Amino acid sequence: MGGILSLQGCKVYLSILIISASLPLISHAQGILHDEREVHLTGVRQLTFGGENAEAYWSPDGTELVFQSTREPYDCDQIFRMPITDPSALTLVSTGQGRTTCGYFTSNSERIIFSSTHAESGQCPIPPDHSQGYVWPLYDSFQIYSAKPDGSDLIPLTNTNAYDAEATVCSVDGSIVFTSTRDGDLELYRMEADGSDVKRLTESPGYDGGAFFSRDCSRIVWRASRPIGDALTDYQSLLAQDLVRPSDMELWVANADGSEARQITYLGGANFAPFFFPSGERVLFSSNHHDPSRREFDIWAINIDGTHLEQVTYTPDFDGFPMFSPDGESLVFVSNRNQGAPGETDIYLANWNDDEIGIAERPVDRYMADVAWLADDDRTGRGIRTNGLAASADWLEEQFEQIGLEPAGGNGSYRQSFDAVYEVQRDLSSSLIIDGVSVPSHEFVIPGFSANSDLSASVIFAGWGIKSDEHEIDDYEGLDVEGRIVLVRRYTPEDGVFEDQAVRRRFGDLRYKAFMAREHGATGLLVADLPLSSDDEEQALPNLRIDPQGSAGIPVAVITRNWAEKLINSNQNITFKAELIKSTRKIDNIVGRLTATDRISGAVLLGAHYDHLGFGGTGSLAPGKSEPHNGADDNASGTAALLEAARMLSSRIDTLRRDVIFVAFTGEEAGLLGSSYLIQNPPPGSAPAGLVAMLNMDMVGRLRNNRVSVLGSDSAEEWDEVVQPVCDKLGLVCQLGGDGYGPSDQTPFFAAGVPVLHFFTGTHAEYHKPSDDIALINAAGGVQIAILAAEIAANLSGIDSLTYRASEAPAPMGDIRGYGASLGSIPDYTGSTEARPGMLLSGVRAGGPAEDAGLQRGDLITELAGREVRDIYDLMFILQEVRPGEQGNIIYEREGERVETVVTFGGSSGR
Repeated sequence: MGGILSLQGCKVYLSILIISASLPLISHAQGILHDEREVHLTGVRQLTFGGENAEAYWSPDGTELVFQSTREPYDCDQIFRMPITDPSALTLVSTGQGRTTCGYFTSNSERIIFSSTHAESGQCPIPPDHSQGYVWPLYDSFQIYSAKPDGSDLIPLTNTNAYDAEATVCSVDGSIVFTSTRDGDLELYRMEADGSDVKRLTESPGYDGGAFFSRDCSRIVWRASRPIGDALTDYQSLLAQDLVRPSDMELWVANADGSEARQITYLGGANFAPFFFPSGERVLFSSNHHDPSRREFDIWAINIDGTHLEQVTYTPDFDGFPMFSPDGESLVFVSNRNQGAPGETDIYLANWNDDEIGIAERPVDRYMADVAWLADDDRTGRGIRTNGLAASADWLEEQFEQIGLEPAGGNGSYRQSFDAVYEVQRDLSSSLIIDGVSVPSHEFVIPGFSANSDLSASVIFAGWGIKSDEHEIDDYEGLDVEGRIVLVRRYTPEDGVFEDQAVRRRFGDLRYKAFMAREHGATGLLVADLPLSSDDEEQALPNLRIDPQGSAGIPVAVITRNWAEKLINSNQNITFKAELIKSTRKIDNIVGRLTATDRISGAVLLGAHYDHLGFGGTGSLAPGKSEPHNGADDNASGTAALLEAARMLSSRIDTLRRDVIFVAFTGEEAGLLGSSYLIQNPPPGSAPAGLVAMLNMDMVGRLRNNRVSVLGSDSAEEWDEVVQPVCDKLGLVCQLGGDGYGPSDQTPFFAAGVPVLHFFTGTHAEYHKPSDDIALINAAGGVQIAILAAEIAANLSGIDSLTYRASEAPAPMGDIRGYGASLGSIPDYTGSTEARPGMLLSGVRAGGPAEDAGLQRGDLITELAGREVRDIYDLMFILQEVRPGEQGNIIYEREGERVETVVTFGGSSGR
């Protein structure tokens, strides 16, 4: 393909074609317009004949193309218009001077934008020195211009000392997305049609370029490199010389503002020139991933979730730069087919046939199919009391068997069954009689951990009900509570040692107060929010909830203060009947095992919970909505990753030296029921003492910017050196940290002395809502997490053991005084690699206080209500102390600027 060195700008493929070649490129496609395997293309028609022609893009009305071409009398690329009805009737749009690239019609067809170097020099820029291998120049003389279709009225849209090129247009509002080095890296930017209001869209080191909008402009797709290690050093060294080596690129999709960015191909090689299907759910692109020599480029198609990869063209050498016509019925593309002479690149037009054809299944397709099955409405949200959870257990058992896992739930079965409480109610017979008067049912609550009992006894007041030798506190000192009902204050003091939030949580916990009363011989416990001053507002009674830890051993009631005040120092007898009705259902952990051939001691356990919230209820963040909460991310995504990891490891069982146990946990949403039961009742070979590590996948279906939180890495000294090389190999930005405690199934294992990891791709606005559905799943990313977990599990075969590092158990959630204020913010656990204090936002809830105050994704909150915010916990503590309806200042950072405004706090969704 001689002459390709003169093609520049968006035509990155031309540099890729010869990255490893020193031999001339020879076409074998002369005379071939169409390969019979190209079933989506009919009526293929050649529009140009000879020379170097590329990047032909449609006018909005579908009557013309704009493209770049090197042809006489010009020495390098210029921009031309071509009528579809008469391809030979070309009109020069650019100046004829310098080098140009990336022509594109504006949304109203009245102008054409392109990049050109002509302002600096009328001559073609000097090609780069290839002594550093094949590199592509980033001419800082490339600026973006707008002209009328006849080339008149030329207006510069950018004026920087940087490379500004690769511009395309949104058909809805005329805004422009382009690539620039203005901030020191090759990043994407968006600006208005007149060049104003420039906003940066990407942030990661690497080449972001060649972006296109979807038809409705809600999304963008582009190609990007994400070099790490030595490759990053090489990239940055070349970039300092205004060069780039564009050989390893993958496709990315994001919202049009750059949010929710995610990689959709993990194919290797060069994948570029993407263009959306009219639906916006699928992308055409050019790739050489299928050719070991990396010399053969064809057009492929893929869904934006990474599924259904399909080859579209098959002729030798190069096919690329596909673009659908505005009506979606035709496709224009560039090809070496039917060359008149070696090195010619021409423009072709074909009718598009959208008929479905058989596509070979890949891991990403299996993964998405598994998520879709689990998150289907027919699974009824996989709640404990739903038939969908039982159906999911049946299905998982079948999957384990098909994969070839050995039954490991006990008694030759995959199932480890147990009874779980799915509902707790106060029986109508429950009563509390004080001073001969029945307390109204709405003025006392029996918590879920209360024992059922019917008793009559005298009451004794024991202050806060706290005893702590560590803090030299003993509210029971001098009191004889044996056989009596103890009355204590709710919460804790707030001064002294109780200024520490964790101390308040620990000693304010209602279950702790019940334990203390029982240990001192009390037969029952009453708790009330008694006033410390005349203006001390009484808090609402807590809700009755299921307590997965079971009974505390004595009956307990939380009562309103007006009844409690009658009992202080009265020494009167009361009658208390506590009767809770607990509804149970048999549920199942599904457990399988791969037995290593060359076996050493210690097994690795991979887990993910498969239950969710059913039709909502107390765990839902969409109160009042009784509809399936399908939990596609939480946690169909993790369960599908567990299955895919099992398939991967099963295929390489001969290389394993340790057994691998796979557990699909049930009852996680109800309080880690399945994982806790397995720890307390381990099937043969699964006892904590025999486990080297536990790897948990929970919410791994929304990988963004290739960033994944690997929580629990502080649970073993060796985790960093085990995990990081695998992350680097996969191109994942793994953010390691934290002990093994957390609200997921790794916690019981860590508490039992097992090193753990929890893989997590971040929270989002759909968490615990019916909107957590499959349309938002990043299937390609989910498979990467499965590979990450599988590789780590396999690599543990080469390690004698991990050194467990214990951590102090976190304080219980406790019963802590708060007013239920809310900010409506969504924290970003994976969005920043910088160790800066503050709470980073991944978004804000629609109509919430944060949105009303002007906050948005990417803002870093550093102060709220006059208090410093260093992390999410600081923010939570502050929200407990402010009231709904109150106003407070909020300070945040946005794009390096400090912003201060006022926020009105909202109410929380429930207590």
